Amino acid sequence: MFLRAAAFTVLAVPTASGLAACTSGYEDAPDPLRPLWLQASGHAKAAEKLATESSDLADVAGQVATVRAAHAEALRAEVERLNRPVPEGETPPTFDTSDPSRLWSWLAEGRDEALRLLPELPRHRAGLVGSVAAGCAAALELGQPSQLGEPAFDPTSVTRLEDDTANAVQTALETEHAAIWVYGLVRAFLDEDYESGITRGERAHIERRDVCERLLSAAGRTPRPAEPAYVLTDPVTDDGSAARAVATAESDATTAWHGVLERTDDASIRDFAVHCLIGAATRGVHWREEAGIEPVVPRLPGREPATH
Repeated sequence: MFLRAAAFTVLAVPTASGLAACTSGYEDAPDPLRPLWLQASGHAKAAEKLATESSDLADVAGQVATVRAAHAEALRAEVERLNRPVPEGETPPTFDTSDPSRLWSWLAEGRDEALRLLPELPRHRAGLVGSVAAGCAAALELGQPSQLGEPAFDPTSVTRLEDDTANAVQTALETEHAAIWVYGLVRAFLDEDYESGITRGERAHIERRDVCERLLSAAGRTPRPAEPAYVLTDPVTDDGSAARAVATAESDATTAWHGVLERTDDASIRDFAVHCLIGAATRGVHWREEAGIEPVVPRLPGREPATH
């Protein structure tokens, strides 16, 4: 992890590969992730076509095609792993490229369909689908970002957390503490043009921190406090390194909130966690662009190694 506390090592959240993902018996219903896979594949092909047809959108459409192709591949692998029946008469969707502005609608559709499926999925799939939703939302930042409303989540309503859920929330809390510290640090290195972005990002992480603390406290857990300072892998010395520090703090946050998705069955916590994941991924796009980090849009936020 890019950020580490001066006096402790942040607990790592196990990846999906360490989870028991077996099912009992053969499922004879079509896989609910299959339409999401085919949608992502169709979006990738349509965006690739737009990249060759529209000079104005060539670069952006190419980036979208890459992101959605990564989603399609990850979803395909998961669907084929379970090998459930293919629906009769299935026809993969196709997308009309005559109107290039539809590119943004496709991304919004992919995000919203992933969010719709999220509450009922097993844990390991919740992480994947949440990452797909965040990848679509991040790609929207290239052209027509849309603000998702905050979930109506009362953290005090959760009176019990399983140990693995509590540990994942504690890890997310640690990344929120660290992100707040980074945003405070970079103010000294970035001019007033960045102040709006710094303020929005800092405020978002403060809100996330407060919810984590209330959630843990309501469940009888003691929230881990912030450290006095955090050690950065690369020191912040100018505007470029400052932007890179913020980009990586946001990347760390996506990893932590993806970990929460893989460690809870509670629908309200999942809803909150995926919004935190999306928020960090979308903010990160702009900081990655400022820092010159490639790719600007992470394909599967929270699941792929951070680019530092």
